[in-house]
Amino acid sequence: MIPPSGEQFEIRAGQQHCVITEVGATVRSYRAADEDVLHPYAVDAMCDGGHGAPLIPWPNRISSGRYRFDDVEHQLALTEPAKRNAIHGLLRWQPWGVAEHAADRVVMRTRLHPLTGYPFRLDVDIVYVLDEGGLTVTTSAQNSGAQACPYGSGQHPYLSAGDGTVDDCTVQLRADTRIRTDPERQIPVGTEPVDGTPFDFREPTPLGELAVDSAFTDLRRDADGLAWVRLTRPDGVTVELWADASYPVIQLYTADSLAGDRRRRALAAEPMTCPPNAFHSGDGVRRLEPGESTTSTWGVRLR
Repeated sequence: MIPPSGEQFEIRAGQQHCVITEVGATVRSYRAADEDVLHPYAVDAMCDGGHGAPLIPWPNRISSGRYRFDDVEHQLALTEPAKRNAIHGLLRWQPWGVAEHAADRVVMRTRLHPLTGYPFRLDVDIVYVLDEGGLTVTTSAQNSGAQACPYGSGQHPYLSAGDGTVDDCTVQLRADTRIRTDPERQIPVGTEPVDGTPFDFREPTPLGELAVDSAFTDLRRDADGLAWVRLTRPDGVTVELWADASYPVIQLYTADSLAGDRRRRALAAEPMTCPPNAFHSGDGVRRLEPGESTTSTWGVRLR
């Protein structure tokens, strides 16, 4: 029987094992040394909560699904109808093909054809590689159409809390600014410094019962230009996610709305090339001319 997420593509390196899916090119599971690095979803289940999904051609939300590009108004389907938003792009439920597949590497490929609300054509490759540094994910998109198009991307991995919940974990994200959103629709209404707020994660901070579903920016980076999220479990095991300079925003989400025993079992750490509602505001949206391409890279490992 074909799983809901389609064909499963496995890659391995030493004690690491990762499964990428045909539907959405999601990371369905990633384990290292018999530990979940990324929180999985079951092979017989549909992807829930965006687990491991690429978010293309925009991450997060677009208010009312409306935006203007090159003086033309566009209306997207409201894929988050309760909040009247378009959410997380157009490729989460699309089948992807395999361009290359080796023991430790798989390249997933798809073409986004013009459609209502996004009348542009994109060719997208995502390269998943396992090596001694963990899992590295490189997303490349090319405008294969005849007109310029707006573009943003992200991905939605969940850092696993192991056998417990995030309540017992500490998190570190060296970001100076949180993007504030309205409570009803989660559309940005401004920014605030994290200093003196419950959302100051610049040093390892216990999460406790704090609910987080916010984007952070003004990221502090290491000497290699990487921003890091670190989730440390009570046993001292740490899951580390890094994002290169193409990702100026990282969203954190404590999985409070996931159903049943999946609630708060992981921390979503979502690298994003632009902030929420970017197509509407224009903030950080990449303009791709015909034939132009762009590439972004993030990775995750167990320490």
